[in-house]
Amino acid sequence: MKLLAVCVLVFSVMAQTRADPEPDDGSTDPEEVDLVQRSSCPPGWSPIKNRCFRYVAKPMTWARAERHCVSMGANLASVHDTSEYHQVQSVIKMATYGSGRAWIGGTNAQETSIWFWSDGSPLHYTNWCHNQPDNWRNSQRCMEMNYSGEKCWDDLGCSTRLPSVCAKEV
Repeated sequence: MKLLAVCVLVFSVMAQTRADPEPDDGSTDPEEVDLVQRSSCPPGWSPIKNRCFRYVAKPMTWARAERHCVSMGANLASVHDTSEYHQVQSVIKMATYGSGRAWIGGTNAQETSIWFWSDGSPLHYTNWCHNQPDNWRNSQRCMEMNYSGEKCWDDLGCSTRLPSVCAKEV
């Protein structure tokens, strides 16, 4: 009988909790937003801001890595600020137990001095290593991250095979 009373009490509290109206002021609980963002990313993808990121360990050329990302409804990752860069580095660290080099979506394949993101977003933030990009021998047209001990960006020949990071909208 006591068990029945406890069950009824628990269920009534749960029903009241679910019946509470949402706040009318339009505010949203940050924990709730974070939970929504996390659940919006497919399994194997990590939420960062309003996008989902995935580390792809298989070394590929930049073009093949981009094509692989597109096959998953994504592009090679664009990075828009320092905080996001560090979060993308964390995705790589979790997958590799280190902070290895990886392709991201920057390219200047159309014109040497004009870099853009493969997802079409504007490239305003940069994290180039010292004296980069240098377009060594006029052959470095794709962007890698986590280069050298500085863990910054470097331009690299697009036929180099590296792991990659994909990103897509939530």
